[in-house]
Amino acid sequence: MKRTDAKSIAEIIGDFMQQEDIETAVLEHKALQLWSQVVGPGVNRMTTERYVEDGVIRVKISSAALRNDLMLSRSSIIAQLNKLVGKPVIREIVFR
Repeated sequence: MKRTDAKSIAEIIGDFMQQEDIETAVLEHKALQLWSQVVGPGVNRMTTERYVEDGVIRVKISSAALRNDLMLSRSSIIAQLNKLVGKPVIREIVFR
């Protein structure tokens, strides 16, 4: 069978990621990598652990005062991360 429409590598990889439902996991981890860019280097230094699962970023902050400040700006951090990633993959941030 002859194929008449050629696809680029990016299209093939995108199709594969959607078929295998990998796209969401990749975007979640991309958002996690963008954490330091969104919160800045000062806050990033105070972050001791961070991981993502099922759209929830869990972050351990070494300062209680900073943790309270971040809880107040949680929705704007989520919005910025989702904007940078391009899709609403992060739905919650849990600070410990």
